[in-house]
Amino acid sequence: MDSSSGTHGSSIQASLGGRYATALFDLAVDARQVNEVEQSLSRVRDALDQSADFRALTTSPLVARGEAAKAVLATADELGVDQTTKNFLGVLAENRRLGELPAIIRAFRQLAARHRGETTAEVTSAHPLSDDQVTELKQQLRTRVGREVSVDLSVDPDLLGGLVVRIGSQMIDSSIRTRLNALASAMKG
Repeated sequence: MDSSSGTHGSSIQASLGGRYATALFDLAVDARQVNEVEQSLSRVRDALDQSADFRALTTSPLVARGEAAKAVLATADELGVDQTTKNFLGVLAENRRLGELPAIIRAFRQLAARHRGETTAEVTSAHPLSDDQVTELKQQLRTRVGREVSVDLSVDPDLLGGLVVRIGSQMIDSSIRTRLNALASAMKG
């Protein structure tokens, strides 16, 4: 698999977050640290999900650039992220691009999965999935797609139940909300 910049796909590079993710991915490949950076980014994503303060730090226009950089680097140390990711977070803070983190993390995961020959599925569920459910889902997706699938999980309580799975441009929607909407439409018609 050729991992030079030109092969990442124009869809990822089309967005600002994608361009940052591609730059970080190229650094990680050169340093042979793709897995370490991916794990560090997962910790950052968890921190964004779990800490309103950290989320506010990355999105508030009121936080001065220098303060944001200092706070983000301190948080990076606390999370135990690798040096490449820590430096990258510092660059984002200096460029006032911390708000792009969720998009950057998503794009990086896609690049890393492609690098490993995997397909990434974005899975949204009404409730967090158990490890057994994730394993079962991966097996079903592997059967459907014909190769390994890594899953990027998120939770949306508005779904009520079920799953929405997106693999590339293909969307598999088995959410209860969608079924209820379809039922309501059918009853009107």
